[in-house]
Amino acid sequence: MEDPRTNDEACNNEETKETQIQERETEDTQINTEVAPALLAIHPFDQFIVVAVGSELRIFDLKKNCPVSFADESKEMLHKESIRAVRFSNEGKFLVSAGDDKLVKIWSSETWQCLCTINSDKRVSAVAVSKDDEYVCFADKFGVVWIVDIIELAENQPIPSKKAVAMFGHYCSIITSLEFSPDGQFIVSADRDFKIRVTVFPKKPLNGVHEIQSFCLGHSEFVTCLTFVRTPEFPQGYLVSGSGDATVCLWDVTSGSLLWTSEVGKYVGTEDHHMPAAVTDICAFSGGSLIAVAIQSLEGILMLSCDLSQKKLQILEVVNVQHELYFPTSLKMSSENMLWMVLGASNLPGSNPGSFTRLQVMSDFEKGSGEDSVKATVLKDHEVPGGEPLLEKLQGSVAVESSVLCAVYHAVNVAMTNLLRKKHYSDDRRELRKKSRNDKKFKQQVERKQVNEVEDVMSS
Repeated sequence: MEDPRTNDEACNNEETKETQIQERETEDTQINTEVAPALLAIHPFDQFIVVAVGSELRIFDLKKNCPVSFADESKEMLHKESIRAVRFSNEGKFLVSAGDDKLVKIWSSETWQCLCTINSDKRVSAVAVSKDDEYVCFADKFGVVWIVDIIELAENQPIPSKKAVAMFGHYCSIITSLEFSPDGQFIVSADRDFKIRVTVFPKKPLNGVHEIQSFCLGHSEFVTCLTFVRTPEFPQGYLVSGSGDATVCLWDVTSGSLLWTSEVGKYVGTEDHHMPAAVTDICAFSGGSLIAVAIQSLEGILMLSCDLSQKKLQILEVVNVQHELYFPTSLKMSSENMLWMVLGASNLPGSNPGSFTRLQVMSDFEKGSGEDSVKATVLKDHEVPGGEPLLEKLQGSVAVESSVLCAVYHAVNVAMTNLLRKKHYSDDRRELRKKSRNDKKFKQQVERKQVNEVEDVMSS
């Protein structure tokens, strides 16, 4: 007869083993979320500018020239962990923020009250708002894109927490960026496995999406950012993407065709393979003729010209940020073609406080004397709209010491590499992670929905 103690010991050993694996997972999570790059959002009519760093949302009113406070600043209402995505709705009535605390929050830009909180099963990596401002979409770290309707928020009154509905998934690949096409016909999603998916956004998206328009395949590393560029002659717009392969690509989303590739990594000026030249962000000017590109380790902004009639990009030159160790983690363009940039990070080891940001603004963009040149003015701190009150609010202080800026620069370099680098796990840890996979739940949900639809048809 088998000794029952043997079974008990085996069970205990298995539980201990699983506990140890979970502890290592927790340690890895703490390390990987130790530093989170700062993000920017600008109101579509330039009324507000927002910096997200760590769990903080720092907001400044550019029209009233004063900092903004939330209606309720209790810990229960604010984010508890690092914010990974922030953006305004198209009409500017709402601000959406989301991140590692698995919460998507929708704020009123009139009262700065939290109107709604949506709970996510997993940490959130990207958000987008439909062109009619009726839906918020967000992606979790397992590659599932969710949707929730916000039509009820039109009255600008808080509502109970809403439940999101799964739309589609990239299946276990972290989604790095979500964007709607200018006409709202497509929702474009990019992931860590260098894929860009173009999905038809249906009239009733809460019932799920069932049509893939195209895949834009051409990058060889993770895709970091997406934006659309358009002109009056091309109102449908073309997609521009940046990647960890140090390229910026121009796409026709209808066909998925790669129209142009610009090799931007050579402008970083380093041969150190441990400092990859990943594109950190891209921003298209309102006229559609210029694109600003932020590249890891590049101390400045690389400017590209965009000719949609010829369907090509042209590298112009680097506009330097003088006398500073600085590469932006986020770029945003105001309606007046002022380029706002932020370098920042949260939870820096050994620092108190642990969150730092440094803002810069460029303006007066114009073509230079040569065909492949562009001029711009880097505003001094006292010239920045909002002046010292803005810097005090968004940076935490008017001046940032060079030693602190240097620490942020290097910390963000490490963070940008670790955020999207694929991790390798042992067989035991891989099995443990499979138990909480979200994509299986998504598949089961789709299958149940299909069964219910068939049953409804049969019963009718």
